[in-house]
Amino acid sequence: RCAEWIIARQERDGCWGGIQPPWVYSLMALHLLGYERSHPVMQRGLAGLDRFTIWEDTPDGKIRRLEACQSPVWDTVLAVIALADAGLPPDHPAQRKAADWLLAEEMPGPGDWQVRRPGLAPGGWAFEFDNDGYPDIDDTAEAVLALRRTAPGLAGPAGRDAIGRGLRWIAGMQSADGGWGAFDADNTSTLVTKLPFCDFGAVVDPPSADVTAHVVEALAAEGQAGSRAVRRGVVWLLRAQEPDGSWFGRWGANYVYGTGAVVPALIAAGVPASKPSIQRAVRWLEEHQNADGGWGEDLRSYDDPGLAGQGTSTASQTAWALLALLAAGPPGPAAEAGVRWLVEHQRADGSWDEPQYTGTGFPRDFYINYHLYRLVFPVSALGRYLAGRP
Repeated sequence: RCAEWIIARQERDGCWGGIQPPWVYSLMALHLLGYERSHPVMQRGLAGLDRFTIWEDTPDGKIRRLEACQSPVWDTVLAVIALADAGLPPDHPAQRKAADWLLAEEMPGPGDWQVRRPGLAPGGWAFEFDNDGYPDIDDTAEAVLALRRTAPGLAGPAGRDAIGRGLRWIAGMQSADGGWGAFDADNTSTLVTKLPFCDFGAVVDPPSADVTAHVVEALAAEGQAGSRAVRRGVVWLLRAQEPDGSWFGRWGANYVYGTGAVVPALIAAGVPASKPSIQRAVRWLEEHQNADGGWGEDLRSYDDPGLAGQGTSTASQTAWALLALLAAGPPGPAAEAGVRWLVEHQRADGSWDEPQYTGTGFPRDFYINYHLYRLVFPVSALGRYLAGRP
């Protein structure tokens, strides 16, 4: 039965989940059960790994390494939002082309999320090229925010229908406590973590501040700020605020990411910037700004919360802090200094250097360097800064 379950979830390109860990472990499990390399399932699985293989020339010859994941949907929705923030019109060819691609990537079919939500109609997007059984709530929320900034999403019936399905799906995936996880609802039992071989990565999917914030922001943007789902999400976020005023970042490093996501969401949902929760978050960001004007946070803050908000300034983390500060009110000295840092550290080709890993897969175990983070988030922050100037 386990083998049948695994085989049934193999994607068309031979992968499992569109990411390396379940892909490799599925091949190992089937091999241990006696599936030979000549079996079609094994052949597809091994052949598909070529798409994730990177060859590099070194002094010792060619080496190959395997990408952990590929993030085309996530990268695309963030790029669309950044271009819109920078002033690109909704009918610009780049925005239209991206929107059409996103609409084709919507996942209309069933998935394992229906175990907990059997009566909920599908409608969402995955993170990867191929992961048809597992749309995720974070990507779907950002896809809604992206599509509504494009002409196909604003006026086209296909775009509006897709946005509507996405909104209904993420609202229906709200957990009982009012928050949202990434892939499932109420996936909070820690029993599986007691298995003897469960010694790596996150194996449960509890609600997190960053995902909940993105959903609240998406629903609010579509006129649902007063809905019960958003109100419950806002309450969840206010309760999840750390004593120092920040929010934990599950999928990005770390408290700067969480705070940068939550503040704009609360403002979008109608929470006044004068409220103590917002002001505490602003103070936390101001207190953790580096002397050079930027923001950074070392990944070790996942192991030691005492390192929260501390680290070398990076383009993406500086932009996250700016997104929060700009949402909370007119630019003050901290925001102005952050903008100067981005301007002064931009490369001649328009990008920013960022060798640091600022994306999170599994806290304390696995981190990601998203190569577009150093572009999309600074462009969004600078665009919103310019849009708010008199």
